[in-house]
Amino acid sequence: MDKKWLVPPGLDAQEYEAIERLAIEVKAPRLIAELLSRRGLRNEAEIRDFFKPDLSHLHDPYLFEDMDIAVTRILKALEDKEMITIYGDYDVDGTTATALLYLGLKRIGARIDFYIPHRMIDGYGLSLGSLDQLRENGSSLIISVDCGVNALEEINAIKDLGMEIIITDHHNPKDELPPALAIINPKLPDCQYPFEHLAGVGVAYKLLMAIYQRLGIDTCENVLKYMDLVAVGTIADIVPLVGENRIFASIGLQHLIEKKNLGLNALIQISGLNHKTLDTTDIVFGIAPRINAAGRMGSAAMAVELLISTDESNSSELAEMIERDNSLRQQEDQKTFYEACEIIEKKYKNLAQTPCMVVSSDDWHQGVIGIVASKLVEKYYRPVIMISFKDGFGSGSGRSVADFNLFAALQHTEHNLHSFGGHKYAVGLTIYQEYIDRFENELARYVADHLQMEQIQPPLVIDHQIELYDINGYLLDAIERFAPFGPENLRPTFMSRDVSVANYPYNVGRNHLKLKVVKDGISLDLIGYNLGDYLPLLKKNSIIDIAYTLEYNRFGDKSSIQGKLRDLKIKGA
Repeated sequence: MDKKWLVPPGLDAQEYEAIERLAIEVKAPRLIAELLSRRGLRNEAEIRDFFKPDLSHLHDPYLFEDMDIAVTRILKALEDKEMITIYGDYDVDGTTATALLYLGLKRIGARIDFYIPHRMIDGYGLSLGSLDQLRENGSSLIISVDCGVNALEEINAIKDLGMEIIITDHHNPKDELPPALAIINPKLPDCQYPFEHLAGVGVAYKLLMAIYQRLGIDTCENVLKYMDLVAVGTIADIVPLVGENRIFASIGLQHLIEKKNLGLNALIQISGLNHKTLDTTDIVFGIAPRINAAGRMGSAAMAVELLISTDESNSSELAEMIERDNSLRQQEDQKTFYEACEIIEKKYKNLAQTPCMVVSSDDWHQGVIGIVASKLVEKYYRPVIMISFKDGFGSGSGRSVADFNLFAALQHTEHNLHSFGGHKYAVGLTIYQEYIDRFENELARYVADHLQMEQIQPPLVIDHQIELYDINGYLLDAIERFAPFGPENLRPTFMSRDVSVANYPYNVGRNHLKLKVVKDGISLDLIGYNLGDYLPLLKKNSIIDIAYTLEYNRFGDKSSIQGKLRDLKIKGA
């Protein structure tokens, strides 16, 4: 699908002078200074904090309004030897948050247990069916992580059973909040916490640090102890990697390399990542899918067992079981994606006039529809809802496109739904089959009214236009300092115009394009993942514009600069 290149406007005289001053101030090339400025970093102090994330820049956890209430209640539970159950979601964010609080509270003497809902049996979040089990195991206090802020019925049931609950969550709340003892969520309307983009594991970490602070044990060692879990959950949840999340990711990745968590180390080994320095890509595409696979194909409780394991042999065994689940998940992903594409091609004859897509089946595995929905958005670039039905009741996942609030769209159509929740770009829902047609029609009308036509062309944000002769090791080393990369801090995308295709391009692997370009006697090797369809259109000496990122291509002891092609435009085509 053709992408819309969003090229930054040229600098006026005042902006140019400001960039020049900034370059001198921070002793950086003007290009780097401009990249920093476009990310809102315009003085030496901001840039220093950006390049050197530090624990001292974390906010006081007691800025959460209900934090004092939550900590006081948890410490009473510790003193009275009450059973505390951590109730987590089944994705990476939820399982890392569960493991974090389990380990962190057990370390200070808590009687502690955890519960992870089964995706197919319990569904998302707090489940009425699980509450009797929690009461029977002696739990008097429940701490939810990565869920609970919209669980009105369930939390009323918890109170009726004589238990109490503290909610830690980061999802958007609805108008009515549940009657929990305390709610710790940076997205609450009146929350004064300065950073609203925490993942669920980040909120759980804040609770643990508040407890340690009250006990006077918030030493550097204790603050850092579970930072690897915080990093994995934060990166995997695709939250903006700015502010506190950048600190978590940067410091946590370093601790992950030290391999102190046996479960994470076992996953690193089985993923084949033990030979390299880990980055956010390794988490998103290597570690996270494996942790998720446990919950998608079976029970995510196994993932938590892995993350809290203190036995190396047990960790290896659990990692091998999760690896098998991941292989099954990949097979199911592929099968479901092809089936969904077939449905779409038959159902939507005029894709140009299709504002959104709702596809369903009785045969799809509930555990993979979220992944497949993301792939469908990438292919068709429309908001997508996928629903798996069983006995007339459907569980669905939805994914959106840039700047379209799918959560708000579901709010508009919620009278058709049994339940729903999520974020701007990712939602979950349940629905009775008899309402599916009405839901789709109303959703389509809402999307058509609120989604501009230019929003259904994938945007490609260009950070800067450069020439091939601008590319060198010094530039790339400076770019690498921007890591860890993620949402709102992506690896810079460059554009070079009127480069010539050298030699003959070719495809490798699964439709990946390899080519070399040259201009002014300077060449650059490029690889374009999933861009192999361009091959028949390219010839030797073709003149093209390229959009790409830069990275080191390392092989053994050797390294070279390689461009990762994001898109290309053929001149005269």
